[in-house]
Amino acid sequence: MRSGTGERDGTALWDVACPQRSSRVAGVRMAGFRDRGAAPIDLRVIPQPTVVLALQFGAGAPVVDDAAGRRHRGSVVAGLGAGGRGAVRVRGADLAVLQVRLSPVVVRAVLGVPPAELDGAVVALDELWGREAARVCEQLAEAPSWEHRFALVEALLAHRCAAAPPVDPEVARAWQRIVVGRGAVRVDGLAAEVGWSRKRLWSRFQAQVGLPPKRAANLVRFDHAVHRLVAGEPAARVAAESGFADQSHLHRDVVALAGTTPATVAGSPWLAVDRIAWSGR
Repeated sequence: MRSGTGERDGTALWDVACPQRSSRVAGVRMAGFRDRGAAPIDLRVIPQPTVVLALQFGAGAPVVDDAAGRRHRGSVVAGLGAGGRGAVRVRGADLAVLQVRLSPVVVRAVLGVPPAELDGAVVALDELWGREAARVCEQLAEAPSWEHRFALVEALLAHRCAAAPPVDPEVARAWQRIVVGRGAVRVDGLAAEVGWSRKRLWSRFQAQVGLPPKRAANLVRFDHAVHRLVAGEPAARVAAESGFADQSHLHRDVVALAGTTPATVAGSPWLAVDRIAWSGR
């Protein structure tokens, strides 16, 4: 197991655990987080191009306030792009969470609902999995190590994926092209590459990924750009090399998606821990 610590807000500290190997379930990545800080956390969620499954098993339960004004406690699912305009916050203390980041092309198989039904919202896991949600979290609490927890969750997700039909291969290919291209792709080009009309690609991609292709590409481009900002790169260079028309375009997109400026998002504790937890990204 690879592990490390991540400074979040100057007063608290995460222990971060990563699996020794990549998941054998395609489209699934995992990391473990344990809060070692004396002060409660209060984090603004930054949107990302994955669906997040957060499995809580610590003494403290995270409290998630969503964009609709609802409050969720415990294990949750955050839909693709959740946290737009800084509208989602996570609070709590004494937390232990195993986080799973899901490619949208495996979300229906893993969660049992189409990504479009999540629509960027935050949902309590028991609304999707029923009693299985509590059972899994109990097993995580009883597991003797992070490696046991990762193995337990991987086995569960592999079982769920094996029992569900895959997305259209054309949709999976289009999503992969968007990711590889870091969002700098054209929908017309994607449609031609997979052999579909633009209209058919739009409708099938929206239904199976949860966003239309252009919005999905914008989200992937934003994610790539903000991680470069967190790494300390100048905003002008990030804009020029990430497919934005200019620095003002980057500024507008960051404000629209994160609810804050590029200078502020560069210091986001939500993103800073990624270099440890998801270093293979």
